[in-house]
Amino acid sequence: MKEKNKALTIIAVIAIIIFAYVVLSTLKSILIPFFIAIILSFIFEPLYDFLKNKKIPGFVAIILILLIIVAVANITSLFIFTSVNTFSADLPKYEEKFRNLINTLYNFLRLSDEDISKMHESLNLKNLLMQGSITGFLTSLFTSILGIFGDFVLILIYVVFLLSEMGSIRQRIKNAYNVEKAYKISEILNEIFADVKKYLVGKTLINFIQAVIFGFILWAFGVDFYIVWAFLCFFSHYVPNIGSLISTILPGLIAVLQFDNLITPVIIIILLIIVQNVIGNILEPKYLGDQLDLSPLLLLFSLIFWGYVWGIVGMVLSVPIMSIIKITLSKFESTRSVAVLMSYDKESGREITSKIKAITKRKSKSP
Repeated sequence: MKEKNKALTIIAVIAIIIFAYVVLSTLKSILIPFFIAIILSFIFEPLYDFLKNKKIPGFVAIILILLIIVAVANITSLFIFTSVNTFSADLPKYEEKFRNLINTLYNFLRLSDEDISKMHESLNLKNLLMQGSITGFLTSLFTSILGIFGDFVLILIYVVFLLSEMGSIRQRIKNAYNVEKAYKISEILNEIFADVKKYLVGKTLINFIQAVIFGFILWAFGVDFYIVWAFLCFFSHYVPNIGSLISTILPGLIAVLQFDNLITPVIIIILLIIVQNVIGNILEPKYLGDQLDLSPLLLLFSLIFWGYVWGIVGMVLSVPIMSIIKITLSKFESTRSVAVLMSYDKESGREITSKIKAITKRKSKSP
């Protein structure tokens, strides 16, 4: 009987995953803007509350926020479009430098023609820069980011409705339920909104700070396309570990090709690694705490799943989506164990447990 139940559970899980994949793939053009709008709404909700507290009408506050989003989006798209076009135009120069660097390495290692031929076949060096791995990745990444602006009107419409809902949902809960039940629901929603807002606003701000520092370091050393690498740093750091690797290796490789010595690129790479370690090991844990703590295996599967369903945009959104899910699950006693399993650090699991116990105690004391 138990084996039968296990088999049914496995079949049900597989069926749910397949159903989710079909729905997410079919509604991709609607859901991607919606998730982006959710993230933007949480990021700008503090500003929305601030404006309303200053006696500014809600619709005026929303219009001001929309104007800010439009201005930032237009400036960002202009910088990305210009920088990527310049980067693509200068690729032949870097291809030539790359070939010279490889030939210098061959001469240093004193490889035979046969060994050189085998290395070319195994690494596919010809396509590494031109129409290959690096170029293809950067083109796909920034094309996907620019593609988001194609749904810009839809995103703004979602933001209007989401910000309006956030402002009125608490009052509607009070009107819909009795005092005790309304109190419990409002408290859980407040906890979820507060933690999600803290994560999204905090992570976005930390990514922005890190991107500015990266861009300043690369600009100070005269590295080409430092704006491209700063934008890459901002977006890629929504994906832990992998984003750090990408945002260090690519500008480091360009620096190696650009400068005629190895000392400058090595110094640049060391500085980037130091910045990432300081921010990743000190700043992020201090301000984000267990909200950023996700199991590495879960991160891998979420990257694969969301990347397969929604492409590179899905990979960028995968960690924020999983973090929101984890935060939401951690607020309910029935799903707390799932949130603990999603965590990597044991202390994080204990913290989630203690938070749930505190909420339960407050509920029992509530009127």
